[in-house]
Amino acid sequence: MNTKLIQEIEAEQMKAEVPSFVVGDTVRVHNRIKEGEKVRTQVFEGTVIKKQGGSNRETFTVRKLSNGVGVEKTWPLHSPNVEKVDVVRSGKARRAKLFFLRQRVGKRSKLKEIVK
Repeated sequence: MNTKLIQEIEAEQMKAEVPSFVVGDTVRVHNRIKEGEKVRTQVFEGTVIKKQGGSNRETFTVRKLSNGVGVEKTWPLHSPNVEKVDVVRSGKARRAKLFFLRQRVGKRSKLKEIVK
């Protein structure tokens, strides 16, 4: 396949403004949900445990605790269903993937905050 054609198609699908956040940040993801005819926005707040991919295929995974149960969701960064991503607080992470947070609960699952 023609790589130039693929790059043009990918460039069309990318968002103009991409929020800047890194692994370890606590973010609030505003997700657009369609239920029948109604469209509403649902907010999911948690810690970014992984970012992967590139171009228009870039995804990020957010983890939160809901009623004592860990919940992880993965979103494409350039998806039209992701309205916006707000950074609540910046966390200090020394690795690219924070899978060790899966075994931790409560205060042990917190990362040190970077004060800007």
